[in-house]
Formats: sequence, structure tokens, C-alpha cells
Amino acid sequence: MHLQNGGRIPKNSIGALLLFISLSSHLIFPTMSESSSNKRPKLASDMKADVLMVGTGEYTTGYVGGKSADSDKGAGVVALTMFDLRRRGKVDRVGMCGVNGKKFPGIRTHMEKNIGDVYKDMDLTCDTYPSDESVDPKAYEAAVKTYKPGDVAIIFTPDDTHYDIALACIKQGLHVMVTKPIVQTLEHHIALIEAAKEKNVLVAMEVHKRWDPFYADARDRARSSFGNFQYMYAYMSQPKHQLETFKAWAGKSSDISYYLNSHHIDFSEWTLEGIARPIRVTATGSTGVAHGKGMKTEDSITLTVQWENLDDKTVGCAVYTSSWVAPKSDVHSQQRFFYMGTNGEITVDQAHRGMTVAQDGKPFGSVNPLFMKYTPTNGQFSGQGSYGVRSFECFVDACREVNAGTKTLESFDDGSLATAGTTVGGTAILEAGRRSLDADGRPMDILYDGEGGHVPVGIRPHEF
Repeated sequence: MHLQNGGRIPKNSIGALLLFISLSSHLIFPTMSESSSNKRPKLASDMKADVLMVGTGEYTTGYVGGKSADSDKGAGVVALTMFDLRRRGKVDRVGMCGVNGKKFPGIRTHMEKNIGDVYKDMDLTCDTYPSDESVDPKAYEAAVKTYKPGDVAIIFTPDDTHYDIALACIKQGLHVMVTKPIVQTLEHHIALIEAAKEKNVLVAMEVHKRWDPFYADARDRARSSFGNFQYMYAYMSQPKHQLETFKAWAGKSSDISYYLNSHHIDFSEWTLEGIARPIRVTATGSTGVAHGKGMKTEDSITLTVQWENLDDKTVGCAVYTSSWVAPKSDVHSQQRFFYMGTNGEITVDQAHRGMTVAQDGKPFGSVNPLFMKYTPTNGQFSGQGSYGVRSFECFVDACREVNAGTKTLESFDDGSLATAGTTVGGTAILEAGRRSLDADGRPMDILYDGEGGHVPVGIRPHEF
């Protein structure tokens, strides 16, 4: 099956379709009183999710500049995962929304080659917005209206568009997952939380490193036996050709800190929940390579963040560095960190998992199937255990559980998902970092409501 523009190909007989519609009318659509009170009707626990993917770039489709992305995600992640979830009975309707509909013919060909021709039993049927002849930055508004409360939206678009798109999805009653950073400002983050509460929907940030077994074990060790926070150094980079991949927004509406530092900042917030809170951010940047390409953005950004331990007010320091001007090497993304508490320390190199591959016609590489296992098994996609897949599957499962009434929204504030309500600190750090850079490195203080507050409420320049 191929991606279809403006409609899906029915796979069942008309009689079966009418029966499904008849049953669905009792299971899905709310009565007037239910709709007016924002109460979602409970659905059957085995009800499949309808999913709208907003964004058509590297992470969604693997299609960049008219060809497969020159990265470790040439077949994409989001769309491949949604098609596999449909194959396994968890997802039904799949939609994809972008800005330039003229890209869709190329995307269909690319996905048929990299998914349909590679894996058995993959149904690539997908509604696409806007039409193949249109360019519409607001196409998501029409796409969202074709979905019903309880459906799922997954947003992978430039950082500065996250807030408007997520808010439109929430107002339609959709559960929403947004790639990191969820938004760029504390104000917008808090607004999304309030909107989600009003509509009773689940909103979370996609940070797949939470499902990386190395990350998860490091987090649990730090929380259980390392004591109060002392020091952390984290580094994450991508090769300089990524400046071309992201040239539409790099330095115009976002930066490398929002894009990559967000990973390790989320690790800190996830690890230090209830232990420490960020109180001050100082940022510095390196320049040269991007400027040489006519792009007004930093090559590398370092955020120095002071974390205050809640029990005794002692202070630890974390240094987060990200770059998109690294040389091409054996991995697409260098990523590592060192973490130290008062009682222990841990070092993790996530780029090198002990597996290397050499093959004629291809460069030597250190590979990481823990992230995405693209190699099929007996002709079928078999990457379900990869943390790149689990991040999405766990969110879809959570939405289905909320729809069925077997779980509450609050059930997922325990760290099992990066919910909007538990990731405010990360947004505050990233915004404070950008503001510090724009103020020539002036430190920014993160404000709280009282001495015991742990959710940021504001940011202000530090007074010396």
C-alpha cells in the first residue's frame, strides 16, 4: 500500500465498514453533555489509536533535501514506528502534515523504498496535508480538525512552531507528544500545562534517552545511592553537514543548545526530581563555522547550571555542551556524560556500545541498534525493543489507557513519561541559557514560589 493524498484506501467490505461505523458511534463519539464538560467517554481497552504526525523531516520520514538523510535515521523513526504499531494492532488511521505538499510524492517514493520494500506486511496508507499542489504553513489547522478527542498528535517541527501546533491539537482534544524542546519559553510551557488540564489530555515531551538502558540505569543508580548532586559534564555533537539539514531554522528561530543540550538537561531533571533544582544558568558560545556559511548562529553552546540540593541547600554544578560543527566520524552523534554525587560517580559513553561494522562501499562505523534496529528479521521490522521505538509506543499505550479509563493523567507524572508538568525545569534552563547568550554571558537566575518550590515560575538577570 502507498501513501494516499486526501483519503484512505478501504481494506474491508462495505458491510464490514458500516458495522465498524455503527459500533464506533457508541464507543467513540461523546454526547452533548459529555462534550460540553470536557469529559472524554471511556473507550474499549483494545481501541486502536488514530495518529497525526506533524512534521515531515528527518526524524519523521528520513527524507531530507530530496533524498535519504545522511545520518543514522535514513528510514526515519516516527512514521516507521507508527506503521509498525498499526501492523501490531495498536494504531489505525495515520496522517502526516507538513508545510510543503509538493514534497509528498518524493516522500511516498522514499518510504516505499525504505519501509515498504524492506519490511513485510507494512501498510503505508496515510492521509497527507496539505495537498500535493499546496504550500501552507497553517496546514496543521485543517489536519487537526479531521481528528477527534482522544486521538494522538506527534509533533516534530522547528522549535519555534511547537507551541502553536501543540495548542491547536490540545484544543481539539488530542493527546500530544512534542519533540524536545517541548517549547522555548517558560511562559509557553506553563500555558500548555493549563490548556492540557482544561481539555483533560496527556501532553509529553519526546526524549527517547529515557528508554536507553544505559541512561535509565545511570539515573536509578544516581537516585538510589549517589547522594546529593555534586557535578556533571555532558557533551553531545553532530557533524557539520547538519547545518545544511537544519538551515531553514538554524540561527533564525532556534539554536544547537535547544536542539541537543535538551537531551542531557532532561536527564538531569529526570534524575534530580525531588533531590535538586536549577537556580542559575550562565551560557557561552563558540563561533566560526556557521558564520562562514552565512548562518548567524553559534557553532557550540555551553550552559553552566547551578543546582541547589533541596535538603541542605548545598550547590552542585553541571556543564552541558552541544555542537553541530563536529567532523564526520564513526558515529553520527558523539554523546557522553560524567555524573558525580556525594557518594558515587558514573561515566557513560552512549556513542560507543561495543559494536562496530565494516562493509565494502560504506564507511567504518560504531553502530547503536539499541536506538534503532533497522535490520529486518525474517523480512519483518524487529526494532520494537529499540529505545527510539519504545519512546513512541509507550506514549501511544499511555493514551489508550487514559482513553479506556484504566489510567489517569497523573499516573504518568512518576517519570515513566516526560510529561509537561514534570519538565518545566528543563525549559527554564534552556530559555535562561538563550537569554544569557543574548546578554553577553550574564548569569540568569531561575525563580521559584518560595523556598520549598520546585517548579520554576520565572527567570531574571542575576544581580551582582
